[in-house]
Amino acid sequence: MMRIFLLCLTGLLLATIGLMLQRLFQGPTIFDRMNGLGVITADTILLIIIYGFLDRQPGMYVDLALAYAMMGCLGSVILAKYLGGRKL
Repeated sequence: MMRIFLLCLTGLLLATIGLMLQRLFQGPTIFDRMNGLGVITADTILLIIIYGFLDRQPGMYVDLALAYAMMGCLGSVILAKYLGGRKL
């Protein structure tokens, strides 16, 4: 039962990532694109953790998700710093 729930949740997250990819590439403003990138990053972290539970080794995948989250946060800060100096 739990496995079916996790697989349904995975499908829902993949659909959300697909919609956010559209927002990322077609967003009218840079803020829409950064929002799409942030949602994709958060959903990818969730997908990594869900895969860990499906693989029955959640500890290893939580570590990978934390590393991915730190890289995503650093990337967002660098992008915001870069865009902060430009006129939008």
